[in-house]
Amino acid sequence: MGAATPAILLVDPVRQGVPFKAAARDLGFAVVSLYTLDYLAALPGHQEGDDLSLYAGEPEDAARQLAGTGFDVRAVVPALEAGVYLADLIAQRLGLPGNDHALAWARRNKAAMRARAGEAGVRVPEFRRVHAAAEIAAAAHQVGFPVIVKPTMGAGSQGVTVFSDADALHDVERLVTHDVYREPITEWLVERYIRGREFAVNFFSADGRHRLVDIWEYRRPDDGDYDFPLWDIVQIDERHPDRERVERFVREALDAYGIRRGPSHTEVKCNEEGVFLIEVGARLSGGPAVEMWARYGGLRPFHDAIECYLGRRPRLLDQPVVFPGVFGSVVIHNEQAPGTLVAVHGLDRLDDLPGIDSVLVGYQPGDHVPLTRDNVSIPFSASVHGQDEAAVLATLAAVRSLVRLEIRPDPVPADA
Repeated sequence: MGAATPAILLVDPVRQGVPFKAAARDLGFAVVSLYTLDYLAALPGHQEGDDLSLYAGEPEDAARQLAGTGFDVRAVVPALEAGVYLADLIAQRLGLPGNDHALAWARRNKAAMRARAGEAGVRVPEFRRVHAAAEIAAAAHQVGFPVIVKPTMGAGSQGVTVFSDADALHDVERLVTHDVYREPITEWLVERYIRGREFAVNFFSADGRHRLVDIWEYRRPDDGDYDFPLWDIVQIDERHPDRERVERFVREALDAYGIRRGPSHTEVKCNEEGVFLIEVGARLSGGPAVEMWARYGGLRPFHDAIECYLGRRPRLLDQPVVFPGVFGSVVIHNEQAPGTLVAVHGLDRLDDLPGIDSVLVGYQPGDHVPLTRDNVSIPFSASVHGQDEAAVLATLAAVRSLVRLEIRPDPVPADA
């Protein structure tokens, strides 16, 4: 019998599956992919580039399927938020490098994440956990308004809702019942809404040492409360007044949650009270940052993520992370009413703007467009770069001035 083929096990390689699979092959490994949810396994073309595709939602089942396949798995790499929990349990079962498996659930489930924060002394908003929508009102009154209600699983802000006061709770029964992966929502966090600046912080770690890659600030058009943060997103530099305390806080959070290797994407808010953890994710950023790191910074984020889970020290940990300018992103919402897309005006004029890197149009004419509440209902976005923050902000503003959604609203029911 021949020797087993060295392979990388990618867990849920869908959104970033193509570059992860290419990086594994470039490093000399076969690609074994594990799909953990029915929704992901049903996506057209999800298995393209796999040498072996497996389907399992439990570590025991995954390990059983791996046995006797002829592949020698050398690393288990989470390629999507949905797979971070299972990836660490499989790595522990196979005796491979990974993050602390005892804290794996706290890195995925938001209720467990909050419980771990209490144990480790990480600042989080006051919260209650509930298991039925009917329990949300009582929990909200206990926490105090405004509150933000979010499913403990899922991703992409799906089902996240701000309730400004007690009167707003009459809409609580309209909360979504399934998350972005079409799994039923069985519990929610009801937590105090934190007003302040919000940041996404990207690190790479190897053997417990952390290297900051960058920090992005979510910038909204006004000071109003929000449940979906993406509007204008801009990379910040060392001169930002909150940068030092945000970086220090996230370093401590990575240790508290047992993140010792691989990429991480952590979201925090900060105000005069301090820095608050919103979410920690042991995964790559899902936005445009990763592509721009590679294009302009010479980084190899997918290669380096695999290297970390192989137990190696990627060169990213030892070389300076230097970008030639500033990155940003703009997200245009449908804020008026759900309806049918007639046209997206202004796309032909974007080529005249400086620093446009990519443009994503989420709907085509004739499609039904819901109100923009989460990552899966974005009608338009673009990533940009510029020599400095002012240049990026100018380009983001120019995009907003040019791009206009023409949407024919849904008919209003006669009894509304």
